[in-house]
Amino acid sequence: MNKILGKRHLNNRAIVSGLLTIVVFMALLTYASVPLYNLFCRVTGFGGTPQISSANNSILLGDMISVRLDANTGSGLDWFFYPEENVHDVRIGENNLVNYIVENNSGYIVTGTSVFNITPNQAGKYFNKIECFCFKSTELQPNEIKVMPVSFFIDPEIKNDVFISNLSEITLSYTFYENSDT
Repeated sequence: MNKILGKRHLNNRAIVSGLLTIVVFMALLTYASVPLYNLFCRVTGFGGTPQISSANNSILLGDMISVRLDANTGSGLDWFFYPEENVHDVRIGENNLVNYIVENNSGYIVTGTSVFNITPNQAGKYFNKIECFCFKSTELQPNEIKVMPVSFFIDPEIKNDVFISNLSEITLSYTFYENSDT
């Protein structure tokens, strides 16, 4: 009888240990999922996530693509945010500089963070940002107006992608949100 209870106790202990291991593994996976997903998007361009480059070493192509510039603000953010131009025609492989303008219409200091996206999503891995206001938060004084540049290029490899090789337009979209800790 004692042997049976001892075996049952060992079996119960093994089951509890196994279940605890699964719970810990799931908690770690949950904690790591957002950084892993962000890494996956940056590496693959999935979901329209553009690449970030320190320099442009591309070969220039004669082909052109129009980049439509879009600007939005999240609800509750009293900023006027817009591109200096709505469409910028770019030569594939060439460095480009576009400006966005933001105005703080509130009577107080506001810090905002921008979220960006590229459409069509497949073009994200070929859209390379060299410098962008979106890399850090932006603080504006009351009624301050700021010109914010974005330096980018389109990787010539886009012409080798059978799904979008004939693409004529890409949309670069930003949405500013007020930082919750301000």
